[in-house]
Amino acid sequence: MNPAGERAVGTARRARPIRLGPRSIAALALVSAVGVVAFGWPLLSSGGSGFAEHAQDAPWLFAALLPLLLAVVVATVADVGLDAKAIAMLGVLAAAGAALRPLGAGTAGIEPMFFLMVLSGRVLGPGFGFVLGAVSMFASALLTGGVGPWMPFQMLSMGWVCMGAGLLPGADTLRGRRELWLLAAYGAVSAVLYGTAMNLQGWPYLGGMATGVSFQPGDPLAENLGRFIAYCLATSLGWDLPRAVVTVLLSLTLGPAVLKALRRATRRAAFEAPVTFEAPKP
Repeated sequence: MNPAGERAVGTARRARPIRLGPRSIAALALVSAVGVVAFGWPLLSSGGSGFAEHAQDAPWLFAALLPLLLAVVVATVADVGLDAKAIAMLGVLAAAGAALRPLGAGTAGIEPMFFLMVLSGRVLGPGFGFVLGAVSMFASALLTGGVGPWMPFQMLSMGWVCMGAGLLPGADTLRGRRELWLLAAYGAVSAVLYGTAMNLQGWPYLGGMATGVSFQPGDPLAENLGRFIAYCLATSLGWDLPRAVVTVLLSLTLGPAVLKALRRATRRAAFEAPVTFEAPKP
């Protein structure tokens, strides 16, 4: 009890996303920089076998990614003072995302987990959103047996999807249909960009093959980018577009209920609830 006889009162009435502090920004910048290098360096390769070189990325990237994810969590907790309830909520959402992914696995790119990741990133904010996306993909890989050299790249890509949702404008003020359309539009774009990023991870494996869309180590960057665009249009667009459509439909139909539930949970967990003191009533 404080000497003035005052009592602490939480004044927050509306759930707010977990904001980025300086340590969170530094941790996210570091992990994103590592991810960009891991995805993009084969484009600048001077020669040799793109398959042999790029195939060795995954174990090293995975080994670097786990401590970086922990650093993001620690930095976010240190910046905003979260407790075990936030970590528990992160685990529940990651489990839900992992359970949703197999529902559409192998069916023309239909992946219902995307809408949940986007909405969760919106509510939890970019820092915890990035960790949620990465952990969800890791849990999904273990659940479905989809562990392979692509897994750490999937973790990074989904982390970026959730982080981007947390960075969308109007987190404190935008509500209703306008927010749903914003999230649906972002979900559609991010669903296509996710597929594009994963193409970039696997495309160098085609190096040396006699096709017009294969990666050619040592060729100018502009020529390889042209081949990459053609490769995306010819191979993955039929999966990326259905994923985008499903994300939009689920965001518009289930979005209000999911956002309400997530925000209620964050209020009960008292995320970022400011504390003031008031004198006791006489």
